[in-house]
Amino acid sequence: MPSLKVVNIKCGGCEQNIISSLEKKGLKNIKVNVAKQTISFNGDVSVAKKKLSQMGYPPADSKEANSLLKKTKSYVSCVIGKAKKK
Repeated sequence: MPSLKVVNIKCGGCEQNIISSLEKKGLKNIKVNVAKQTISFNGDVSVAKKKLSQMGYPPADSKEANSLLKKTKSYVSCVIGKAKKK
């Protein structure tokens, strides 16, 4: 099972939106560890990286990891996830 170390995961809202979005891309058995900033799943790693980066959760070792735009996108994703939980 692949695992990615990403940045900007803040809460359960982020977790919920990540799981939902990756499932729509065909990934399975998605597990998000907020404390460790890791996501494990069954599926295509490149598909996961692309979707996560679009959402504001780029790989920790990427050039995008410190991007203000990515941080902003992650906050939007977080709010969406919190809204879906209610």
